[in-house]
Amino acid sequence: MSAAARVAGLTTSPIRAIASGAPADAISLALGEPGWDFPSVARESLAAWTETAQHCTYGPNTGIPELTTALVGYTGLDAEQIMVTAGSQAGMFAIFQAHVEPGSQVLIPDPAFPAYETLAVLAGATVIRYPVGAAHELDANFLIDALNSASRPSLVVIGHPANPTGGAASAHMLNRVAGHCDQLGVPLLSDEVYRELWLDQPQPSVREVSNTALVLESVSKGWAAPGLRVGWVTGPATLLAPARLIHNAMNTAPARPSQVAAAALISHSAEVLTESRAQVRARWDVLANSPLAQHSARNAQAGFYHWLELPPWADADPSAFILRVRDEGKVLVVPGSAFGPAGQHYVRVSLGGSLHTLYDGLARLAPWWERQC
Repeated sequence: MSAAARVAGLTTSPIRAIASGAPADAISLALGEPGWDFPSVARESLAAWTETAQHCTYGPNTGIPELTTALVGYTGLDAEQIMVTAGSQAGMFAIFQAHVEPGSQVLIPDPAFPAYETLAVLAGATVIRYPVGAAHELDANFLIDALNSASRPSLVVIGHPANPTGGAASAHMLNRVAGHCDQLGVPLLSDEVYRELWLDQPQPSVREVSNTALVLESVSKGWAAPGLRVGWVTGPATLLAPARLIHNAMNTAPARPSQVAAAALISHSAEVLTESRAQVRARWDVLANSPLAQHSARNAQAGFYHWLELPPWADADPSAFILRVRDEGKVLVVPGSAFGPAGQHYVRVSLGGSLHTLYDGLARLAPWWERQC
């Protein structure tokens, strides 16, 4: 028996595939997850819950009251405008399945997080990639041109700040994109899971310029808790309603203990996010003082990804070069081609892991950019 046609061609995420077959002593600068401590407020809330809970029951589909109350306070929205999900990935899946018709088109940036294309394909759609600006920022002109050229658009996706580049978006550009999507009646989904990890100045949310856009967030990055698998989507109740049905069918609800911890994190956002930003800035300082710094300046406005251009001698066969860096240099990075055609001359270097190994990983990487290897 064969699998359904919708999964034909799907493969393991290239972000994780690079680790397959890696030397045991290789340092990973590939996976994008926080390497600093799980915040104490979450650990304490879990400990208190386990001391008092007599049963571990299903939670309501809408999320436990403590979490929804915390999210109402954080977002400033009504509960009906918030959909609690089993991580941002489940939130994206539910939105795609609810709003993307087979045969339609989904607009995504180039480069972009690989899941956008995967979810479009699973929904039976084709992808239209739109370019970003010279500094990897959202350029409304490029997106609007692509949207105007699409014959049957069903969803527009923006990543702000972007994975893999850390590129930003101004409130003006967000407003233009949201307004044009409204004019055409096409839903806009803004992936903002890295927005709270800003480096120099706070990054705007689409929520500030639009009451019709959908916004995706999670505790995985800014709140340093990827293993909890708790996210949320905000937006108009009418757009969330069909997505809730999809999410309920998949997950019923996120795990109750995870929601307990997430509620504590969101309720203490001021202190948790301040610490996370300090941790991220410390990692960029490590890069700035590493041997790799001379080959590329910081180009990110938020997050912990360094979008590093390949050296000229790697252009002939980037995949072979990256495998040599892994197997001989003992350091893992993600090929930029994993994020779309615009990434073929780049690699994504994650600075998010342990500070203890980050400098060593960057030092192992630098010689491959210093001379033809």
